[in-house]
Amino acid sequence: MPAQDTPRDFTGLRALYINCTLNRSPQLSHTQGLVDRSAAVMERNGVEVDQIRAVDHDIAVGVRPDMTEYGAESDEWPALLQRVLAADILVLAGPIWLGDNSSVTRRVIERLYGYSGVLNDKGQYAYYGRVGGCLLTGNEDGVKHCSMSILYSLQHIGYTIPPQADAGWIGEVGPGPSYLDPGSGGPENDFTNRNVSFMAYNLMHLAALLRDQGGIPAYGNQRARWEAGCDPGHANPEHR
Repeated sequence: MPAQDTPRDFTGLRALYINCTLNRSPQLSHTQGLVDRSAAVMERNGVEVDQIRAVDHDIAVGVRPDMTEYGAESDEWPALLQRVLAADILVLAGPIWLGDNSSVTRRVIERLYGYSGVLNDKGQYAYYGRVGGCLLTGNEDGVKHCSMSILYSLQHIGYTIPPQADAGWIGEVGPGPSYLDPGSGGPENDFTNRNVSFMAYNLMHLAALLRDQGGIPAYGNQRARWEAGCDPGHANPEHR
């Protein structure tokens, strides 16, 4: 067995889990079972964990930071977005329906996308320097498909994705027990538990590396410099 690396100090990191279940609190959420297991790994390592059950909030439809400016009567997303921006780690968690992500998951991703054009203090897109992952539950196929969709979306808007940044549990295909149902075998499943743990540690490792580095280096990815014609590797007499 190779020697284990010296444990990294993860204190000071903040993680946010957004549970995209269709069940409002206090209804049972099988997705919450996986969230709790993953969050416990982070909390044991000194990470401050925040959680949101999206369906408990009035999140308006749209792709703008505040949809009340575009006709919505109310919108809790602007306040929730501040909790997203305060987190070094974002984990989107949700159920699988008809082989795909829940409607709540898609709405959250759309609202995240609505802020992706805002710039940080380095002139990069706002989500740079943060890491993302996902958790899926269900009793039908679709874990890999749903993970690909979520992780692509997160990296596209600026999140950094570490290795093995997804984990999930599905029972037998078709009608059957869900994750927290008695006798499902979900909470005891070694494959799922291993992936949940690996995902949590990889998220923490990458978030700590980015924190220690001061985020993603700004060279070559600043929109203002591109628009000014200062893109690296291309001659520009006015901006050399």
